Amino acid sequence: MLVAAAVCPCPPLLVPEVASGAAAELDDLRAACDAALGAVLAAGPELLVVVGPGTDHQWWDQGAVGSFQPFGVDLRVRLGSGGDPAAEPSLPPSLAVGAWLLERSGWAGPVRGLTVPDHLEQRLCAENGRQLADAAERVGLLVLGEGSARRSLKAPGYLDERAEGFDAGVARALAADDPAPRLAALDDELAFALMASGRAPWQVLAGAATGGLRASLSYRAAPYGVGYLVADWTPA
Repeated sequence: MLVAAAVCPCPPLLVPEVASGAAAELDDLRAACDAALGAVLAAGPELLVVVGPGTDHQWWDQGAVGSFQPFGVDLRVRLGSGGDPAAEPSLPPSLAVGAWLLERSGWAGPVRGLTVPDHLEQRLCAENGRQLADAAERVGLLVLGEGSARRSLKAPGYLDERAEGFDAGVARALAADDPAPRLAALDDELAFALMASGRAPWQVLAGAATGGLRASLSYRAAPYGVGYLVADWTPA
């Protein structure tokens, strides 16, 4: 059963070593992510699952290694404890950021990872979510992904006038009294056009939710033309 969830973006710039001289620009975002994940851990999950966007629909075992070397930083992370710390890095960027957030949180319990591609339809996302919720008596989720990457002229995908409204709708959903139906109803084609990497992970979360959780949105901004949203769902 899902007992709590944190929703965070996963830009590699969240890691100070990657952001380098610009690290301070995302201090508020890091603090919001830390607080949201802390709220999940306070709910006492037995298993934590990190869900993020990726090119493949794939499960990742505890101890899998990630690296920020592709972003110019010789920094390795592991998805929880165990595994071979010298193994070849395999985690996709989203789960590497998730592993980094978990290391900051001090989580030492069981953890798994799941990546979902941006073309995964809502029905399959929901099915994945239900499987996650049944994986243990008390399941916590760290759900990673961004809103539209087309929020400004300098955004990765250039400006799209629909982007701000789409992100506003996601923000309302993440903060709603009954958020799951709103997330499940997100338009996957529009999300794809707006380069919103969080759509599939958010719909996995919607599938895992069974009610009885209180939603709180703590961060909403688009500092680099990309929508960043942070929320937590904790016991009501």
